[in-house]
Amino acid sequence: MRHLACTPVLPVTLIVIAKNEAPVIGRCLDSVPFAADKVVVDSGSMDGTQDIAAAHGARVVHQEWLGFGPQRNFASGLATHDWILVLDADEQLSPALAAELERRLPSIMESSLAGAYFRRATRFMGRAMRWYRPMSGERIARLYHRDRARWTDKRVHESLQFKGAVTSFRERLLHDHNPTLVHRHIKMLRYTELRAQDWRDRGRKVQMWLCPVVFITTFLKDYLLRLAFLDGWRGYIVAQTAASYAVYKRLRYYELTVDPNSSALASELLRKHGLEP
Repeated sequence: MRHLACTPVLPVTLIVIAKNEAPVIGRCLDSVPFAADKVVVDSGSMDGTQDIAAAHGARVVHQEWLGFGPQRNFASGLATHDWILVLDADEQLSPALAAELERRLPSIMESSLAGAYFRRATRFMGRAMRWYRPMSGERIARLYHRDRARWTDKRVHESLQFKGAVTSFRERLLHDHNPTLVHRHIKMLRYTELRAQDWRDRGRKVQMWLCPVVFITTFLKDYLLRLAFLDGWRGYIVAQTAASYAVYKRLRYYELTVDPNSSALASELLRKHGLEP
């Protein structure tokens, strides 16, 4: 990391939503030395995330969990500046991307652009994925003017909707994917509950007969079309877990429809183990 004294301060707000992210929150915040304002919206950490974030220069605001989309929109309303950079706690700007942002942001902020996309490079099982497309160069929205963009209200798998032209950055955003498969499957449980609730709210039709088809098509799409096979056994594991997640969401949604009480029971169990978002 370059010396902070050499880094210009720009009228940008960095926003991070977090819960129990003590191992990574400091690194995330420090990777954006040029942001004049840093905000961490915490939904109830019990591992000292709030204190670490404050020590690394962030304003910390508590907000009970609303779902990913609503939580991000709430956070946007806390920004001091109109231009907002959003990172997940397990993401960080590469030094090259930080330099590119410093160089290009002044002109972007003077323009009528709505925002920008980054390319995200992901580490999985301790090493960067080289070929699997969603992890080797995923196009992801992370910069926006808050009057020209808004997050969808989905509880999970939200997206940023732009109202105007956008640009892209060349250098990579770095992402440390779940440290272990245990973390990955815990996240799968949490995300499944949120997705099933979204489906229930929309009255989605239950189609259990599709589960075998969904598993096969998801695995083949990721393993072959998205080039996971070129990353060896790690690629196989990525495709396998993606297919399993696609099916498990449907199994859990079916359970909610036949046993509505399972929602409260599952929430209680996740809360007991500190696994709610």
